Amino acid sequence: MSKKIDNEIIENVCILAKLSLSDEEKEQAREDMQKMLDYVEKLEELDTDGVEPLSHIFGDQNVFREDEVTNGDAREAMLLNAPKAREGQYQVPKTIG
Repeated sequence: MSKKIDNEIIENVCILAKLSLSDEEKEQAREDMQKMLDYVEKLEELDTDGVEPLSHIFGDQNVFREDEVTNGDAREAMLLNAPKAREGQYQVPKTIG
């Protein structure tokens, strides 16, 4: 049997979550939390021997392309589009005094 959720635990959760719950809401939260713990306990009963752990439900490995340079060094061609260039770099106006 899973740990019982009591009023002290609900109070601590309310403090940590900065919640202000009425008595009825606290009782409902206690019941809901107990149901969650009972469900997790039920899942622990499953026989998982021989089941491989998954990191994702799909079997795809790497669907991304390799990171390869395809356009080469086009610095000179790019600098031809600049209004001003100096020493192989864009020259821009000074913005801070």
